[in-house]
Amino acid sequence: MDDFAIDHAVHVFGALALVINFIGYRQETVYRYRLVTAFALAFLSLHFFLLGAMAAGIGLAIGAVRNIVALRYQSVSVLLVFILLNIVFCLWEWFVLKNEVYLFIAYTAAMIFTVGSIVLKSATTIRRWFIVAESLMLMYSLIVLSPFGVLFNVSNLTSIFLKLRSDKRVKAAQQLGQSE
Repeated sequence: MDDFAIDHAVHVFGALALVINFIGYRQETVYRYRLVTAFALAFLSLHFFLLGAMAAGIGLAIGAVRNIVALRYQSVSVLLVFILLNIVFCLWEWFVLKNEVYLFIAYTAAMIFTVGSIVLKSATTIRRWFIVAESLMLMYSLIVLSPFGVLFNVSNLTSIFLKLRSDKRVKAAQQLGQSE
């Protein structure tokens, strides 16, 4: 593939990830959230691989598979498998490939996403948990100079905060209606 085609693919995959993930964070159920964001994670994984940012590419690919698996299985053994995968790839990148230290930012975020995606059952709790992970991935995206990664994480953080605020308003209105 020539440089123009790779550059074009980087942008296409980044844009697809951005749009699909925005839709994902707006889902009302954990099941739908996991399903929609699995596709977004797969596209963003391709985006980062094409940029040469392996830690994010691997972590996001694992995340896409994790979200599909978590649609049906949320056991401790599944959690441990995905945590182990993240640790193995992180250590491989660090010791074998000798990649930069900032790979730990991406893998820390991946671990937070993994625990949140498999263990947590509430979409609201997942949103709160993911604020930290999205912030870490925002830092990583800035470091590896990924404009779509930055937009992806800023969009996610914005979407999370807007949805949490909306949910809070709905809950307050419901409580107000019950107290009358």
